[in-house]
Amino acid sequence: MQKRAFSPWKWQDERSYVQAVEVKNSEGTLYCSGQAAIDADGISSNEDMKSQLQQAIANLEEVITTSGYRCDGIVRLNIYTTSTAELWPNFPILQDWVAKHNIKQTVTMLEVTGLFETLKVELEATVVK
Repeated sequence: MQKRAFSPWKWQDERSYVQAVEVKNSEGTLYCSGQAAIDADGISSNEDMKSQLQQAIANLEEVITTSGYRCDGIVRLNIYTTSTAELWPNFPILQDWVAKHNIKQTVTMLEVTGLFETLKVELEATVVK
């Protein structure tokens, strides 16, 4: 797989994403359902935003790796949150994870009026290999 990132500006670099990603010669594409802070028994977390973000990242990584893909193949990440004000102070957690895996992805972040049960953040990804 060949993956090229494009950004005509520099300001998004501080936010850990790129404006566009081109993929050529891929072997497959994985479309991941939104991953949130739900444990292995299907119980939704009622913890704070930081804990929920950490669990959502761990769940997303688990889905990706058990599917035979790698996190550095993420080309699109959609972030849904019930509060950008609560999420933003915890955003470095996500940025550190992106840097750890050398992910170059496009991003859309949306604040929504609600997520399932007590959830505050959900991560949806498209991954290629």
